[in-house]
Amino acid sequence: MKIIDVPQSGKCGLFVSFQGRNGLIRRAWVVGSNPQTASQLSVRTILATEAQRFDALTTAQQDAWTTAAVNVQSRSRLGQSGPLTGLQLFTKLNCTLRTFGQAAIDAPSAQPQFPALAPANLVITNTGGVIALRLTTPADPGENTVVTGSTPQHSGVRSLPSQRVLGTVPAPVLGSSDITALYTARYGVPPVGTRIFVQCFQHQDGWQSLRSTFNAVVPATV
Repeated sequence: MKIIDVPQSGKCGLFVSFQGRNGLIRRAWVVGSNPQTASQLSVRTILATEAQRFDALTTAQQDAWTTAAVNVQSRSRLGQSGPLTGLQLFTKLNCTLRTFGQAAIDAPSAQPQFPALAPANLVITNTGGVIALRLTTPADPGENTVVTGSTPQHSGVRSLPSQRVLGTVPAPVLGSSDITALYTARYGVPPVGTRIFVQCFQHQDGWQSLRSTFNAVVPATV
C-alpha cells in the first residue's frame, strides 16, 4: 500500500518499504521463491568463488583493491551512495569477467573509456506469423557488447522490468543484429501486443559501460 512517511528502503520487522512510481510503498515481507535454476546457481557459484579468492590474496594485493575502490561509488539508494570496499570491487569486476568467460584478475584494472554503443534501437517484425527481434546496429558491436532482456510485458508498461543477460550482440547484417534466438531461448516467442524491453552495454576488464534501454511492441502479422 502507498504510505506517507520519511524516505525509506528495505526490511523493517515484518514489512518492506520501497520507492514506487507513485510514491513510497510498504508491503508485507514474504520469503521469495528460490527455484535454483542453472543460471541462478552459476551466478552464486561465481560470487562465492571470487569472495573466497579475495581471502586468499596477499595483504598487499588486498590493500591495492581497497585503494582502487575508494574512487568507485556504490549505486545510489535514497539519494545516498559511498565508496566500495576492496572486496566489493574485486567481486564486481571478477564476477563480470567470469560471467562472460574471461579470466579473473588479482590486481585492479583501470576504468576504461568506452566507445559509443553500437546498438541504436529495437525493431520487432511479424511476417506471416514469424516474429523477429532485431537491434538496429549501424556499427560493429565487437565481442564485448551484451544484450539483456525481460519477460514480455503489457503494452502499457513503461518502467523497465527486471533484466537477465541474453548473450552477446551478434555481428550485424545490413545494419541489423538479429537477437531473436537469444530472446526466445530465454523467454519463448513473445505474444502479439506485448512490449519487449532490452538493454545493451559494453564490458571491458570487468568494468561495464552505462546501459541503453530500448523497447518495442510485438506487431500483428502482416
